[in-house]
Amino acid sequence: MAPEHFAPLAQAGRTPIQIIVPTAAVARRDTQQEILSMQAKPFIIGGNEHLTIELPLAMANRHGLVSGATGTGKTVTLQRLAEGFSQAGVPVFMSDVKGDLSGLAKPMVSNDKIQARVDALKLTGYQPRGFPTLLWDIYGQQGHPVRATISDMGPLLLASLLQLNETQTGVLYAAFKIADDEGLLLLDMKDLRAMLSWMADNAKSLSRDYGSMSGASIAAIQRRLMVLEQQGAEHFFGEPAIELPDIMQTDFSGNGVISILDATRLMQEPRLYAMFLLWLIAELFEQLPEVGDLDKPRLVFFFDEAHLLFDDAPDALLDKIEQVVRLIRSKGVGIFFVTQNPLDVPDSVLGQLGNRIQHALRAFTPRDQKAVRTAAQTFRTNPGLDTEQVITELGVGEALVSVLNAKGQPTPVERVLIGPPASRIGPISSQERAEHQQRSPLGHRYDQMLDRQSAYEMLKIRAENLAFEQAREAPDKPARGSQRQTPTEAMIKSAARSFGNQLGRQLVRGLLGSFSGKR
Repeated sequence: MAPEHFAPLAQAGRTPIQIIVPTAAVARRDTQQEILSMQAKPFIIGGNEHLTIELPLAMANRHGLVSGATGTGKTVTLQRLAEGFSQAGVPVFMSDVKGDLSGLAKPMVSNDKIQARVDALKLTGYQPRGFPTLLWDIYGQQGHPVRATISDMGPLLLASLLQLNETQTGVLYAAFKIADDEGLLLLDMKDLRAMLSWMADNAKSLSRDYGSMSGASIAAIQRRLMVLEQQGAEHFFGEPAIELPDIMQTDFSGNGVISILDATRLMQEPRLYAMFLLWLIAELFEQLPEVGDLDKPRLVFFFDEAHLLFDDAPDALLDKIEQVVRLIRSKGVGIFFVTQNPLDVPDSVLGQLGNRIQHALRAFTPRDQKAVRTAAQTFRTNPGLDTEQVITELGVGEALVSVLNAKGQPTPVERVLIGPPASRIGPISSQERAEHQQRSPLGHRYDQMLDRQSAYEMLKIRAENLAFEQAREAPDKPARGSQRQTPTEAMIKSAARSFGNQLGRQLVRGLLGSFSGKR
């Protein structure tokens, strides 16, 4: 379905977020449970001459792993999985690191190779088709801009993104806390820079309540922010921030909408890529209510190039990642990590990934050989299959697959051919992309950046008013070195705090140390 057929979008809001359901189902006054059960049948991943492998939707929120060497067919597998979830009414969010997945929007042009795979798997009812898609791009070139505010990102993720040391991280946490206490919104990069400059100018008075903040640490953070800006982060931090209901939609036919983040340019800044996706997962965790076990997930999230999330991440962040992955299942969200090597994923996270699709690995180096052994050992044994040997023999489009059955038990590993996608393999053209974007229902919401009054503007007003008052009261200026606040300063501070609170949100700590709350 084309984007213009999407169900009406939910109003902007943070908690709770409800599943967007087909409007036709609403018209029939179906109950919520009946709606959740619609299309909740397993879909075929692939098969061989003896059996087909289906993924039970109720087990999709037990997460999964898709791994394999470059060129072994992972992208087509992702396409097949996204189509299966979409047809089952499950929205999908996926990153497109090679620029190939936009083809999901258009039907496959059948050929002899595709037909041979259909015949080999005895797929009845196979029909080329496109799927409802939304295109996103942090830089706003290949899709709708994706943004988050500085406050949304929070100090822990931002410190990791900036690669700050422990002392600098403490100063950054103080900046968020002071902004909260002062009622100052941190929305974009200039807000945070202004906040840090104000802290440097008032470090002595602030140290009484927030601890010592050295000018060297503040200057170091400022320099890291400049580097981040040069990498294009100013496109990401700001408003309007992405709203979760917009990536949790179904169209009028009940198909889950597939949100595709174009990451071809973003991959040049791998740390920003990893931190953005982790932030989005954390937002889902913090904002979605507990739902327990459903017949199918509310959303499935594909995290491609997953090793970037774990490379050089501090222990505190790794602990939070493990916690989010473990607990987000109860929010009805499934996460599939995609990587070349299963060793890229820490054991604490790998042990939580119940559905496994392993494409070929090459055993050219000692690390490669270890990866092959690790991958083989994580599967449930099949007496008729030498898993470790087969991993190195798999052809393109073949994989070893084990999924959780309806009882939550891993099935014995099987060597299968992955089913062909119904949508186009490869990207859409520039003209097709432009036409697709013109029909999108979200252009009016995200394509224009907003710049409302926040910390930068409020601190500027405060400085101007203070300078004016000091000029007026110069003859009666208090003795040098006095820390006593003038009545005018107190009034300005109170007004700024009040105005900031009216403008924004009540800030609270989230699971990843971020600040979130109601707008």
